[in-house]
Amino acid sequence: MDTLSHGLWGSLAFGRKNAKSFWTAFFFGVAPDLFSFGFFFVSTWLGIAERPNFDGSEPPNQALIPPYIGHLYNITHSLLIFLIVFGIVWLIRKAPFWEMGAWGLHIFFDIPTHSYNFFPTPFLWPLSNFKIDGHPWSDPIIFWPNLTALAMLYGYFFIFKKRKQKDPS
Repeated sequence: MDTLSHGLWGSLAFGRKNAKSFWTAFFFGVAPDLFSFGFFFVSTWLGIAERPNFDGSEPPNQALIPPYIGHLYNITHSLLIFLIVFGIVWLIRKAPFWEMGAWGLHIFFDIPTHSYNFFPTPFLWPLSNFKIDGHPWSDPIIFWPNLTALAMLYGYFFIFKKRKQKDPS
């Protein structure tokens, strides 16, 4: 799934209390991609790293992507790592930090929407390299229903919230 959609789904599922909760859940929803791919893209924009010349094929040739991204991807897209971090934060705070659930949701959405062709989701890493050959999120059969569902749900919540604010009872 695309990174923006991850943030929007995470906010919808875990960030509806208030604006701070929304943006915190949004951050955790995009964090797995941000922390695996973000450093690379920023370094190419700043000219620190060489930008690979992708040939325009779908998906991009993974040989052109630095190996460290794969290592970061394993860490940020592992349900086991997520559960360990979530548990540690819960122990420290003595309460669950529910907005972090957007990170777990990100992983669950990626499992069926990433194929073996481009970054299949290593959700059991480091215990297992088992991955599922999902259907790419960029395929219109996934992409457009995802956008439609997000638009409908956000539209509903914005309309519902406005009606609730107008009706004090």
